[in-house]
Amino acid sequence: MHNDEGLTSSELVRRLMRDQFPRWGDLSLDLVDSHGTDHDIYRLGDDLAVRLPRIAWATNQAAKEAIWLPRLASQLSLAVPVPIAMGEPGQGYPYTWSIYEWLPGENANGTITDLAAAAVDLAGFIGALRQIDTTDAPERPPGARGASLAELDEQVRRSIHELDTRAVSAAILRVWEESLRASTHHEEVWVHGDLLPGNLLVVEGRLSAVIDFGGLNVGDPACDLQPAWNLFSGASRTRFRRELEVDEDAWLRGRGWIVYQTVSALAYYWDTNPGIVRQARRALDQVL
Repeated sequence: MHNDEGLTSSELVRRLMRDQFPRWGDLSLDLVDSHGTDHDIYRLGDDLAVRLPRIAWATNQAAKEAIWLPRLASQLSLAVPVPIAMGEPGQGYPYTWSIYEWLPGENANGTITDLAAAAVDLAGFIGALRQIDTTDAPERPPGARGASLAELDEQVRRSIHELDTRAVSAAILRVWEESLRASTHHEEVWVHGDLLPGNLLVVEGRLSAVIDFGGLNVGDPACDLQPAWNLFSGASRTRFRRELEVDEDAWLRGRGWIVYQTVSALAYYWDTNPGIVRQARRALDQVL
């Protein structure tokens, strides 16, 4: 999917485990099927997961999660990943890597039995995250999740141009420009930043956990409105908005965030990740 992408395999993970964590070196090991774009995940035994970056830009995510997830977890209404250990480069693999507790469940692509209940559950999680003290939070890089839409404008226009008629570019551009005109007044809060269906776990039809906090930042709360279009529709979308008490300007900024996310993903992964493309096209259809 990427230039200079690193390759992983069960054999590589086995060698890394036996070298650095020999007590777990002989546990069963299975690659997890995923639309994920920057990590490979291997289930290790029954209770652990090994997460290996595929590309250099993802290498700092585990360190951030190791610092912040233990501080956030007790204040959130859904389960989040539990970091266990950090591995070092080795066996020809160039990046730091990580071990987590295994969280059960399926991703939220078509597995939720009651979307209205899910809207309440996810809104509760987002609302709780927004209330957590941001003291000592890491500085947000330019263009990171929670940044202003103006910082993303060049990339969005470039992606729309690259997609041309494959993604109804004129209509998308009108939606994007409407979002850019929305008021930017907001409180700076914690945002997950990447609430895709693939980052939501479901057990027995109900949301159980939120994973992949690589985009965790302090910024515009509208960034976490993306599920309104990538997961919900109709009455469940209305319920999600009502639960979070979203005003019109924040709603427009949230819609801008899903436009940014979808057109960027479509332009980048069009030929390499059909799962991400299907997910992005569905969200874009909901926006339009």
